[in-house]
Amino acid sequence: MAGLDFCSKHNMVAYLEKNDGNTEFHQIMDFLTRSSIHFALTVSPIVSTSFVEQFWTSVKSRTVNNISYIDAIVVGKPVTIQEAFYK
Repeated sequence: MAGLDFCSKHNMVAYLEKNDGNTEFHQIMDFLTRSSIHFALTVSPIVSTSFVEQFWTSVKSRTVNNISYIDAIVVGKPVTIQEAFYK
């Protein structure tokens, strides 16, 4: 398992503005705009850096059968995060 490091860019705000330079992402932007996480992506929330650093200190990545997983400790409990595919 590879360790992952905290990076200040992990907590950046997303810009979901469509233009000619990002046409390949328009479908993803439409999905995110309709999603319940739109606010969290586009508004700069107050997040304690220590919590983000704590998460990245506990996280490990692994790949099984070409599927990537992140194992971490969140609020003291082990969680596994995997990429979701939407059609």
